[in-house]
Amino acid sequence: MDTTRLVLICDDEELIRWSLRQHLTGEGYEAVVAADGVECLALVEARAPDLIITDVKMPRLDGLGVLRSLREAGRDVPVIVLTAHGGVDDAIEATRLGASEYLQKPFDLREISLAVERVLEAKRLEGEVHYLRQRDAQAYDRILGDSRAMHRLFQTLGKLEDVDTPTVLLTGESGTGKDLIARAIHERGPRSSGPFMEVDCASLPDQLIESELFGHERGSFTDAKTTKRGLFEVARRGTIFLDEIGEMSPGTQAKLLRALENRRFKRVGGLADLTLDAGVIAATNRDLATEVREGRFRKDLYFRLNVIGIQVPSLRERREDIPMLAEHFVKRFNKDFGRDIIGLSAEAVRRLQAWHWPGNVRELRNVMERIVILEGADQTVVTLEHLPPELRYGAQPSSGGDVPFTLPADGVDLEAVERSLLGQAMARTEGNQSAAARLLHISRYALRYRLEKHGLLPAATTPAQD
Repeated sequence: MDTTRLVLICDDEELIRWSLRQHLTGEGYEAVVAADGVECLALVEARAPDLIITDVKMPRLDGLGVLRSLREAGRDVPVIVLTAHGGVDDAIEATRLGASEYLQKPFDLREISLAVERVLEAKRLEGEVHYLRQRDAQAYDRILGDSRAMHRLFQTLGKLEDVDTPTVLLTGESGTGKDLIARAIHERGPRSSGPFMEVDCASLPDQLIESELFGHERGSFTDAKTTKRGLFEVARRGTIFLDEIGEMSPGTQAKLLRALENRRFKRVGGLADLTLDAGVIAATNRDLATEVREGRFRKDLYFRLNVIGIQVPSLRERREDIPMLAEHFVKRFNKDFGRDIIGLSAEAVRRLQAWHWPGNVRELRNVMERIVILEGADQTVVTLEHLPPELRYGAQPSSGGDVPFTLPADGVDLEAVERSLLGQAMARTEGNQSAAARLLHISRYALRYRLEKHGLLPAATTPAQD
């Protein structure tokens, strides 16, 4: 039984309030009581209950009035309504107003237990379905790769499938798909039936991050007009994904460390300890070991997060996956934009594999989306001339980056030097041959000869009229 579930009991009969509270407390729930609808709504604001059990006939504000007020305020809390024997009209109206179930008085306490369990489980499943629909509507939901680097990653993920590890730290450059890896760990792990909740630590100020994670009590700060449950509560039996953990402030780092160490936490402004029953996956594109040495990240939190450390490979480390990924994105964007591109030319694929991809898979995705949108109506095959200028002219050999002018002790590949400088000049001038020739202090005809020699000039290109 989840001991943190809070049930609000609303009835004007003291004996019923007492008996329901005693029974549900004995079942492992936390229970609070209200004598009428006005008190009930005040407690909804102050305590954010998981479930309300309310009578219909009460002074000041009845149960149907409570349902209407909750509906108008947009409060998504399930309600079980208690009706007098024969109160069919009240039951119908309560259902119309959004009640999850109704029970007739006099009731059996076992009926109460079963109804509470049914409603809370239905609410949990509703949240899970909502998450899955959101996830499937966003980005691509598969991890693609057949390279050695990806096989090593898949082997590591396989070892986590049967282990409920409390913390995992994902490191890697921006755009490598750390969010997809986090979802894969959740979906393949023992907490897959629970929710997956994501927090971007880089986009929220400290107070909002703490409120998102831990929740807050009403009045704990200026804008805290109601009690809010944090993601550590909402993600019960599931997983929290802390993206860009390296951006978290030292103060929030300390509070997170205490929660992870003790598996307990408090809402902002709260006094009661709540149980942390969620796995935690953190991700960063920073070198946290360096951040620790330079005093920007807590050493103890780094060690706590890095129980299982996974380095997500950059696209440069898995170039053999680029054709597969490019084809995947073409198929996806064909469907999205009503295009019919059937593939990529061999020359276009070679140039994609030669690029250094500072934005990794995200950059490749954006490039392919642009090509499908702009060229897909007229072309069936992606060729070299369809690639952006920086890829056509500035692609670097996979063996290295820019070639230095100073001759190294062990020599240099002169052809690579020439190719690199030609590519840089064409990229800088966005393909303007006359301007590129001026940068290199050669004639335009000499430039064209060298571009053709190095395969940087598409065969169909005619002399530019610069």
